[in-house]
Amino acid sequence: MNTKYYDLINQTYYFPQEEFTLNKDNLQFHNIDLMKLVEQYGTPLKFTYLPQISKSIQKAKNWFRKAMEKNQYDGRYYYCYCTKSSHFEYVMNEAFKNDIHIETSSAFDINIVERLIEAGKISKKTFIICNGFKRDLYVNNIARLINNGYNRTIPIIDNYEELDLLQAEIKGKFKIGIRIAAEEEPKFEFYTSRLGIGYKNIVPFYKKQIQENENIELKMLHFFINTGIMDTAYYWNELVKCIKVYIQLKRECPTLDSLNIGGGFPIKNSLAFDYDYQYMVTEIINQIKIACEEAEVDVPDIFTEFGSYTVGESGGAIYQVLYQKQQNDREKWNMIDSSFITTLPDTWAINKRFVMLAVNRWNDTYERVLLGGLTCDSDDYYNSEQNMNAIYLPKYNKEKPLYIGFFNIGAYQETIGGFGGLHHCLIPQPKHILIDRDENGIIGTEVFSEAQNADEVLKILGYDKK
Repeated sequence: MNTKYYDLINQTYYFPQEEFTLNKDNLQFHNIDLMKLVEQYGTPLKFTYLPQISKSIQKAKNWFRKAMEKNQYDGRYYYCYCTKSSHFEYVMNEAFKNDIHIETSSAFDINIVERLIEAGKISKKTFIICNGFKRDLYVNNIARLINNGYNRTIPIIDNYEELDLLQAEIKGKFKIGIRIAAEEEPKFEFYTSRLGIGYKNIVPFYKKQIQENENIELKMLHFFINTGIMDTAYYWNELVKCIKVYIQLKRECPTLDSLNIGGGFPIKNSLAFDYDYQYMVTEIINQIKIACEEAEVDVPDIFTEFGSYTVGESGGAIYQVLYQKQQNDREKWNMIDSSFITTLPDTWAINKRFVMLAVNRWNDTYERVLLGGLTCDSDDYYNSEQNMNAIYLPKYNKEKPLYIGFFNIGAYQETIGGFGGLHHCLIPQPKHILIDRDENGIIGTEVFSEAQNADEVLKILGYDKK
């Protein structure tokens, strides 16, 4: 009878997978022995595997290259990194090894851009796409970039007033884009995105405020679907509507030459994850080309703004199961040595699921459990996997410590969780390490941030006035 944890995983999914393999009884992630990390650094532990960032970028570039070659598409492709997914310097340093561009969301992003310019990561050839709702500080920072000669900085107009605000601060001619306010999926609470300008209003807006203005060059039309790039009737319908607006606008505006299709590539959230990236990219390029050829307009250059896709699959967290509580006849609670609310806030806020696997004891028998965090909040738990409607882990044994890993958590969790700040019930932020490989493939690790201590928390709270 197959009762081992390994048997369960092997029967439920295709295993091993590209990034997940076994070394005897222990899980390996990209051939990294996770138990060795535990022995060296302890738990709770967060880590970032830097080479995965470059790998993801190169995969996407390759999909677009193949799609354009197959469709004999004349436009170019530009990969932008969406900074809001993770602003950390180590992410930027790795991402900019791959000849990419950048997309910003708010005022402080521009300060990061300026630091990257100082470090030689960004040049005047880099496109800086400025999204988001813009007011004084953001507008001033964008203007400073453009006034300093970074002419590939393109503010994306989100509302009618922004154009005047930008013109008041920018000296001379500058490029802009316009964001389309896409219609939301039917299940949403509202019909149209709060971001951007409505489909029907874009061409009239161009004619009224841009067409005769010699200081403004409209270069880009931008749209983003909140649910991501998915093979659904809703996505294809919105894409077609966006292309129609591009064609209408292109006929009026000869300087328009770029279509930004935003972000939205999904990342693996289960060992059963199945998504055909190459098909989706090829079909997007095909749809754009067909529509433009029928309308007899030039195809646009394509921009994307992948954030979660860029950095998501680089991140992981390891916890120890501290204790098991039998709360009734059916529910066993495995208590971890941290909090889901504070370290994986998306599991609590939007019920997001990540890849979750035991790190050790794969040859032990398994049981069904619930996972609980350390806070006194009833919502601090994780109770089901994407394709199993339950969590199964090696049986709790006080004499044999059990460690569990959450993977592909590299996007948003630190900023939403409040990195370096206060956390619910004052549960401390865990240690965070960076994992890299040298030119010979040798793995190296370094501590990015130590676990938070009481003195740091008390200082934030005002108890330490020194």
